[in-house]
Amino acid sequence: MHQLVQLEEWREPFEAAGVKVAAMTYDAVDILAGFHAERNLGYPLLHDEGAKHVIGFNVLNEQYAPGHGAYGIPHPGVFYLSPEGAVVAKFAMPSYRERPPMQELLDAVQAAAPVQAEAGAAG
Repeated sequence: MHQLVQLEEWREPFEAAGVKVAAMTYDAVDILAGFHAERNLGYPLLHDEGAKHVIGFNVLNEQYAPGHGAYGIPHPGVFYLSPEGAVVAKFAMPSYRERPPMQELLDAVQAAAPVQAEAGAAG
């Protein structure tokens, strides 16, 4: 869960760019609640029940079948969603050992921000 700690370290710059940070994992709710409290995370940490969102965003790691203890593990990645829930940007990695650099994510969010503001003003 190193990436969740790293996300907390970068939360303020993302919030300054207008992003509401949240994270979602397949881990059990009690594990997430304990981790959230222990690390004093300043953003919501959500549980993906039955891998519904992982499947919906098409990032399910197919290596594990339903019923396997690791079922629901996604390919690692980050989504930037509009307030309406549309995927504005998707950063997916093939291996859990690799993560997109936070500065790269922040740069992409900042580049998309004017587009989002215009879309909101037009809507």
